[in-house]
Parts: sequence; C-alpha cells; structure tokens
Amino acid sequence: MWRLAAPPGDVYAALAELADYPSWWPEVRRAESRGGNTYELTCRSLLPYDLVFTTTQQRRDPVAGVLEASMVGDLSGFSRWTITASGAGTEAVFEEEVELKKASLRRLSPVARPAFRGNHTLMMRHGHRGLTAYVAGYGLRDRQRP
Repeated sequence: MWRLAAPPGDVYAALAELADYPSWWPEVRRAESRGGNTYELTCRSLLPYDLVFTTTQQRRDPVAGVLEASMVGDLSGFSRWTITASGAGTEAVFEEEVELKKASLRRLSPVARPAFRGNHTLMMRHGHRGLTAYVAGYGLRDRQRP
C-alpha cells in the first residue's frame, strides 16, 4: 500500500496514464502505446534483465477508484490499483497475480527467488517515491491548463 499526500482523483489520473510512467517510475524504461488501452512496457530494476510485456487496461473505474489490467509477455496475469481517500490524502493498493514467462529467468527462479523479490521491492519503493513527487505537482499542472 502506498500512502500519498494528494487527492484520490490526482492519484487515479496519474496511475491511469501509462504513457507517463517512465517520467516518474525509474524502472519503467518504456511505455509504448499499441492503441486504445494497450501499452507495451519495458521494466528493468537493479538486476540485469528487462521484462517486456503488453498490458491492456480492462477496467477503468474512477468512481470506484479501480484500474485493472491484463498482461502478456515476459509476465502474464493481471494487476490492479485500488485508490481510496485516506484522511487528507490517498491510499493506493497494488495487487498483481503474474507468472514469469521469460525462459531464462524461469530457469533461475528456484535459486534466484530472493533476489527477484528484493528487485521487485526496490522497484515498488522507487515507484512510490516517484509517484509521490509526480502527484505533488499534478494538481498544480492541471489547474494551470488553459
């Protein structure tokens, strides 16, 4: 769970805009539109490998604060953000159920699982930090638009 000192609407808008992820989440190296709600993402954290997958937003519900997407490629499964008001800010809960499909990493998985978990933890920590900074300016930019 990520706690952010920003309104839920700003957090939802930022998380819904996949094309912007590389600007605030260092490990999301590329987000290329494939049309509609589909993007090809390339992610790389501390360990020397890229994960490339296509994600399609299946549910975009700003009233419920839910963003859910399917993934195929090096990761296969789904991810979901649930964004809710919390005090003067927002809680963003990230859930995912994915299967690693990249053959070289699957072979290493039995011995490298702790490193993979640490890599993911670091990526999520950086994402939280990046989103916190991004949404701190999001509402201001929104108000300044003509």
